[in-house]
Amino acid sequence: MGKKNSRNTKGKIITAAWKLFYEQGYDATTIEEIVEMSGTSKGSFYHYFGGKDALLGTLSELFDNKYQELIPQLDSQLDSFDKLMFLNQEMFRMIDDSISMDLLARLYSSQLVTSGQKHLLDHNRVYYKLLRQITSEGQQQGELRSNVSVNEFVKAYALCERALIYDWCICNGEYSLCQYAKQMMPLFLAGFRANKTVN
Repeated sequence: MGKKNSRNTKGKIITAAWKLFYEQGYDATTIEEIVEMSGTSKGSFYHYFGGKDALLGTLSELFDNKYQELIPQLDSQLDSFDKLMFLNQEMFRMIDDSISMDLLARLYSSQLVTSGQKHLLDHNRVYYKLLRQITSEGQQQGELRSNVSVNEFVKAYALCERALIYDWCICNGEYSLCQYAKQMMPLFLAGFRANKTVN
């Protein structure tokens, strides 16, 4: 129970921080405002984070929390490819609506130069576990090609998402990430679908 409560506290802080970063900018957001919005305490904040900068590395956790919310919403009638496209649409809609493009760009650039942990590539994340699960099920059900390994497919999927986000950032968010991905993700990944036979 204690572990779950600690996860909830940390999650509340992360969610509040990123909401404030989006609404008023990173520099204008104070730790006091994050604590107040999250309904936690300064002691809790400093238990998890050394300061505001430490929150920049938590975007992957925010994304994983969103994936946890989306799991019950996955329509069991959809085939595995369409489930993956649903996840992509929901995540990119969240980015469009509530993630500061400047901070997303800053996170991506920090991941390029860091010699420490690359949070976005952590294969223990909910993101990667969920992709592996759906891909594996898709191969077992004959919906995705079985001559490509699960890990190769997941790597290609994640690579496509990162490419779309990168392009969106360098174009200064001048178009909807969600809408563009709706067109491009199925095109990029179509070759992984199994050839369907007509009944």
